[in-house]
Amino acid sequence: MTPFEAATHVDPYVYYSRLRQQRELLFDADLGVWIASGAGVVEAILEHPDCLVRPLHEPIPAALAQGAAGHIFGRLMRMNEGAQHQCPRRVIEPILASMGTQNIAGLVAQVVETFEISGDNPNEWMFTLPVSVIATLIGFTSNQLQEVAQMTRDFVACLSPLSDEAQLSKAHCAAARLSQMFQTLLSNDDKGSGVLGRLYSDYDASAWEDDDALIANLIGLLSQTCEATAGLIGNTLIALQRKPELFEGMQVTPTLAAEWVAEVARHDSPVQNTRRFVAKRCAIGDSVLEAGDTILLLLAAANRDPCANPEPDSFLLKRAQRRTFSFGSGRHKCPGQPLALAIASEVVFAFLHRQPTSPAPAYRWRYLPSLNGRIPQFCRDGEIQQ
Repeated sequence: MTPFEAATHVDPYVYYSRLRQQRELLFDADLGVWIASGAGVVEAILEHPDCLVRPLHEPIPAALAQGAAGHIFGRLMRMNEGAQHQCPRRVIEPILASMGTQNIAGLVAQVVETFEISGDNPNEWMFTLPVSVIATLIGFTSNQLQEVAQMTRDFVACLSPLSDEAQLSKAHCAAARLSQMFQTLLSNDDKGSGVLGRLYSDYDASAWEDDDALIANLIGLLSQTCEATAGLIGNTLIALQRKPELFEGMQVTPTLAAEWVAEVARHDSPVQNTRRFVAKRCAIGDSVLEAGDTILLLLAAANRDPCANPEPDSFLLKRAQRRTFSFGSGRHKCPGQPLALAIASEVVFAFLHRQPTSPAPAYRWRYLPSLNGRIPQFCRDGEIQQ
């Protein structure tokens, strides 16, 4: 098995454990990358100033560079360093923090009603609801949500090296359409007193003057919500199905759903790995890395490191001082982590609340093709997976 195959393997965690025991940071000559699997070394790399999110010679993947998706990618704060990274973060991060989580249940219920989503189709709940909740918070109307959700799903294909030419073409079209929709939204003189109004007010008052970058990072917020939150919801439903004994006799409550989601984010992360690129020679632990080296950080392996989480392979709802690397760490840590967990929790709660009998319906699933994401696609017993 390779780390890329592990992301969608039925159970990659024994493999991750062997890697940690072998060496927490090792060089894989076949893949030509360093592999980091221990919590301590993963955290050190995520916080190291010379370990960047993109290689210096290729800030935008070559396959995207000449299209609208590349225009967006090159302006994402999570894909840039220095001022390009800090300016949008200083404006957007406080807004994400101020959104709070109190009204998420109401927004989920509103979106469910808008789409009339079936209670027995978890795929639609996973991929449509989270993006639509964020789009509603930003200021899109209910009759725009379906298009925003679809365009976001089309756009995220550009982030995968497995995407083919047809998918990349759709991603460029989606990037252009989302940019147009955000331009229209931001050009409205009355932006209201909600998230959009506060966001634009803070942006207007800042020294950061780049409308294209603002729009790109709003699209980035939708795209980060799309697959990662879908995977978190899906993996929570799988955990419920695999561990029904933990649920027996328990009333489905928002608090219980939140506990499940928080532990799933650690125990079976939707983001299994991420990469860093070494900008100049540096030492990580007792290893010396050279400029141009690539590091594959196994976030899911770090989540199961006993040094970070005692009894790491046990699924514990009441885990004390849970450490989760799924949302990153250091300067590129996802600022929307509390919001993502809240949305996933409320979607899971709403989905389970609609089940007439068992709290964990019996589904079969396969993981969508990916080198780093663990995102299930479900079908009922007797249905044929496409």
